[in-house]
Amino acid sequence: MLPHLLDSNEIQKYIKIKKTAKGKCASRRGAFAGNEKLRIELEISRKLGITKAYLCLENDNNATYSETEIPFENTLAGVDFYSITLDFEKMCTDGDGLFFWKIKLLVGSRCFFSHSINNVDYCFSDLDSSKAFRLLVYNKDFSTPEWAKGAVMYQIFVDRFCKGNKKVPIRNDSKINNDWYDGIPEFAAKNGDPLENNMFFGGTLWGVVEKLDYLKGLGVNIIYLCPIFKAFSNHKYDTGDYETVDEMFGGEEAFHELVKQAKKRGMHIILDGVFNHTGDDSKYFNRYGKYESVGAYQSEDSEYSDWYNFEEFPDKYEAWWGIEILPRLMGDNPKVMDYFLSDNGIVRKWIKMGISGWRLDVADELSENFLEELNRAAKQEKKDALIIGEVWENAADKVSYGKRRKYFRGGQLDSVMNYPVKYAIIDFVKDKNAEKFYNSVTDIYSSYPQCCSDVLMNLVGSHDTERILTILGGESPEGKTNAELSTKKMTPEQLSDGIRKLKVASVLQFTLPGIPMIYYGDEAGLEGYHDPFCRKPYPWGRENTELVNHYTRLSHIKREEASLCNSPLEFVIHNDGLVVYKRGDITVAVNTSDSEKCLELKGKYTELLCGKAEKNEISLSPMSAKILK
Repeated sequence: MLPHLLDSNEIQKYIKIKKTAKGKCASRRGAFAGNEKLRIELEISRKLGITKAYLCLENDNNATYSETEIPFENTLAGVDFYSITLDFEKMCTDGDGLFFWKIKLLVGSRCFFSHSINNVDYCFSDLDSSKAFRLLVYNKDFSTPEWAKGAVMYQIFVDRFCKGNKKVPIRNDSKINNDWYDGIPEFAAKNGDPLENNMFFGGTLWGVVEKLDYLKGLGVNIIYLCPIFKAFSNHKYDTGDYETVDEMFGGEEAFHELVKQAKKRGMHIILDGVFNHTGDDSKYFNRYGKYESVGAYQSEDSEYSDWYNFEEFPDKYEAWWGIEILPRLMGDNPKVMDYFLSDNGIVRKWIKMGISGWRLDVADELSENFLEELNRAAKQEKKDALIIGEVWENAADKVSYGKRRKYFRGGQLDSVMNYPVKYAIIDFVKDKNAEKFYNSVTDIYSSYPQCCSDVLMNLVGSHDTERILTILGGESPEGKTNAELSTKKMTPEQLSDGIRKLKVASVLQFTLPGIPMIYYGDEAGLEGYHDPFCRKPYPWGRENTELVNHYTRLSHIKREEASLCNSPLEFVIHNDGLVVYKRGDITVAVNTSDSEKCLELKGKYTELLCGKAEKNEISLSPMSAKILK
């Protein structure tokens, strides 16, 4: 035994941890079906003088911890082999579970523990507090909709997308901004100040219908609509009536026409389900008496009174994040669940009317019971309905309100908004740290069932965040007032830099596992800082055609290449600003560094973005990307 090898920075070089499931290498997986068995193998150089090896396993389901000695098998060419098998059918009595595990090695009187870097790669440390591997076990029957794999999604904030040629009624409590191209959304003096949000630019569902051919040409086959139900605000996350499409968006007539015309073009509609809270200006709460119903605010005898939690009736009640205009629904109340999830409930109603699924606003706020019943209702109505949750962190081990969530174990969510990978892409393009990007992306995709990874909502922009072009090319908003940000635009130099970086970021977005989601106008070059400046009208006739053409090409590559639908992710290079990964017969190479990079790739390739033939040596200029087949 060589004493210097016992340094924790060196010991991992002499140890291999291998995972096998169903006879195949599973070393890059951290999620397994409940009927699988996982074999963990250790290959340890005899030079280290290991006396015993243990599997340290924490069962998150029942909060138990165990250390099991890993049996020694044999020695070959100076290497000791140990192995242990985990049988998930025996370990998970409910068919699913979450575990955290590490390897403990005894070397004389010393102990060394494996430390997970990204849920796949590892090192060893003499600290027992080292980070464990995450192991998710999901229901053996869990699957996600096949139609969504390989799809391209487009998010529409209806009031700002397209006006349409059909007139719609305008409510008396609404303000209209007729300056479609240069109008500034209403904003508060500083973030958090009260804001009515009743300024409209006039976009409607009729306008969406008129632009379906544009979206189809762009390569889109899923349209995700921000809330469309009757509500006071322009954003409509303050629902007034879940049973009614807002008249200013064209009402139910426009909705039916949209579903009909989308179906003709092979396109799916996903609605935004805001089921955690309503508006205070709603038929359920009716604080201002605008609805004919007797709302919960108006009377303790209201049929809706126990839908909300009043501390002191009527003015002191539980609201989402304490925002008074958004009183929180008691989701586990049988009456509330029946309204949303029964055979005649809201979830089924709109699926019957032609939608293909739901994106669930603030999914962390919805209870486990509510999510399971929602999933059941949606899948019974349409067996391949797609359920996407707004979850900002790793969904495999997310803790919300002190409770572990079971989003990806089967029976709750099919997908989540892939915010961790969004931020990994942005950081990589801006900071050029390829190793950090690799670790962040690997941690996510190794944590999830493959069927979930295939349908993740891969976004780089949304109605809740700054425009991606502004993030990549614009000045920092720090120290600037909302008044300054409302009119601030990039200089020509900043815009050129932002476009160059956005092309690279979008290649990553479209080629990593999941459904790339285009936030309306990102493909046209819209700029804008935080809400509401990220919600400006689409610049019809003034689009950045360079970006539109780039997104169109990306979308068609995503739709046409089978390897980008469900092939696993395999990294080849991740250092010095350069990332190269494979998905089946597709190789993606991204260079964010300031210098040219050359790759040695055997054989002939076609660069799919431009159609150019490449052979053997591939050259990548600074801040550029190639998709090779």
